[in-house]
Amino acid sequence: MIPENIKKEYNELKNLIEKYNYHYYVLNNPLISDTDYDKLFNKFIKLEKKYPELKTPDSPSYRVGGYIISEFKTVQHTVPMLSLDNTYNEQDILEFHERVKKLLNKENVDYSCELKIDGISISLRYEKGILSQAITRGNGITGDDVTENVKTIRSIPLKLKEEIDIEVRGEIFMPKKEFLRINEQREEEGLAVFANPRNATAGTIKSLDTSEVAKRHLDSFIYYILNPENYNLKTQYEALIYLKDLGFKTNEHSKLAKNIDEVIEYWKYWTENKKDLDYDIDGTVIKVNSFEEQAILGSTARSPRWAIAFKFPAEQAITKVKDIVFQVGSTGIITPVAIFEPVFLEGTTVQRASLHNFEYIKERDIRINDYVKIEKAGGIIPQIVNVIIEKRNGNEIPVKEPEKCPVCGGEVGKLNPSEVAIRCLNPLCKAKLKRNLEVWVSRDAMNIQGLGPKLINRIVEAKLVEKVSDLYKLDHFKLATLGYGVGPKMISKILQQIEDSKQRGLDKVLYGLGIPNVGKKIAKDLAKKFKSIDNLITAEYDELISIEGIGDDIAQQIYDFFRNDRVREIIDELKKAGVKLENEEITSEGIFNGVSICATGELERMPRSKLKELIEKNGGVFKDTVTKKLDLLVVGKNAGSKLEKAKKFGIPIMTEEEFFNKYNIM
Repeated sequence: MIPENIKKEYNELKNLIEKYNYHYYVLNNPLISDTDYDKLFNKFIKLEKKYPELKTPDSPSYRVGGYIISEFKTVQHTVPMLSLDNTYNEQDILEFHERVKKLLNKENVDYSCELKIDGISISLRYEKGILSQAITRGNGITGDDVTENVKTIRSIPLKLKEEIDIEVRGEIFMPKKEFLRINEQREEEGLAVFANPRNATAGTIKSLDTSEVAKRHLDSFIYYILNPENYNLKTQYEALIYLKDLGFKTNEHSKLAKNIDEVIEYWKYWTENKKDLDYDIDGTVIKVNSFEEQAILGSTARSPRWAIAFKFPAEQAITKVKDIVFQVGSTGIITPVAIFEPVFLEGTTVQRASLHNFEYIKERDIRINDYVKIEKAGGIIPQIVNVIIEKRNGNEIPVKEPEKCPVCGGEVGKLNPSEVAIRCLNPLCKAKLKRNLEVWVSRDAMNIQGLGPKLINRIVEAKLVEKVSDLYKLDHFKLATLGYGVGPKMISKILQQIEDSKQRGLDKVLYGLGIPNVGKKIAKDLAKKFKSIDNLITAEYDELISIEGIGDDIAQQIYDFFRNDRVREIIDELKKAGVKLENEEITSEGIFNGVSICATGELERMPRSKLKELIEKNGGVFKDTVTKKLDLLVVGKNAGSKLEKAKKFGIPIMTEEEFFNKYNIM
């Protein structure tokens, strides 16, 4: 039996979390800090793990995913999800208005004007206020049950503010920023990019891994209630207000139009201002406001007579592909880029567009000297819509995949058969060097402060460093040759940081080396398993694949990486420089287990690097910046802006003396 006080605590936490979720994701009005929310949520998760029978269908823990779906079941819609007729011009809207007036036998009609969100339609069923089923549009008659995935979308309530049975419909979409982030990530990983946010949304909602859906931060707007008369609603505009009262996210830009002129003005306004939104819209939707009048108008076999999509004119342009050049990215991926004759599109002059990969070129048969139609995906990224075949005259030049790296002349290929990207396979290609160095000096790797991207660029251009191990060969004289802005004081600090970095540990080295698909977690797992770089170099494929989280492809990539002669040369040089290449066991349950700590000011007891080492050795996490999620700030003499920031965020603060008196870690 679960104690009553535990049940009470669980329900109170659940209600609080849903309240904070609603204010953050629906109202865009956070009530507590991220740190306080995370503490609350973690406390809730611990309760569910200890008492799994407490978990209810509306548990906020569903938001993080983690459930693998075997297949999507087909479900029949209660009422068919019809598509809308659409138009692109004012004359058609006026004709629509005339038809409505004639059928209703009245001169004036009120309309609900709403933005047409460019996402995927969804139908949500609630039983006694709890989300029971989420169904995609499908063919309009039946759709796929995607309930588990929809539960991860934080703007969709798992529990309504009323215990009612109701079915609502709306749109799930991907915000523009999220679309850009995901495509950048996919391009870096050699995966095919999404053509637009709508495709990204459709691909995400049909993922079989709910944790992947949760990571993509989909959003929603709900705009329709089935059988509104059951809730004493008389108009669409009343329904939108009721949906918001129930806890759904509704679009704030909806408008009640008293006549057709206001409908047209609404469309004109958003034709001009759609680019200012955080999400894609491809038009407006016009609905007869009265439900009684909607019933009179009825529907055809495919669409309602009481609504129409008033779409925006397509913003596209035609230009010529002057050339297709190859760029080598920081991960070695070779990206073909189209160079256009300059053309003005959506407020800017477009002269180039990424073609992503060579499969993309093949599918669209894009050639040099082709005339192409272009548009901006998500209103931001130029892309080729299609080639204008009829304009070809025989002077078009097909694009061939590169046989060698255009930067270093090294071997090119794919890391695994599932990749679409071709990349330079030389781990020491100069195109990768700057990025390799940026990763190596980053906080998550060797934490060499003072070496930012601009200085790294100058060092590489001056040929002072040609591989990461060359950093440990830098001296005062070499750095002084950089000239302006790099004085003796800066040089001394940088060299000290480089010296301190030698003690960061094996996992930091492994992450910093830039092994394909090896992030911080896998780097730590490798360091824990093999204890030293020598053991890892000689590890067999079977040993690598035995580590949880390392699949066939990653195991092969790690194996191949350490059998590259140039990689071994770097490791030998790191050894000679005194870089620590063995793992030091960290106490997983130390006195700082899970605690994030930052330090500011001048410390007297020890260098900051030593303090970091001691904190991490005792299970803590050392941070270089103050954020809302920080647990403790240690303050030395002449503390600066970090102290003020910590006070502002309400973060616990200790002097250096108080810290070492309380925690005996010397």
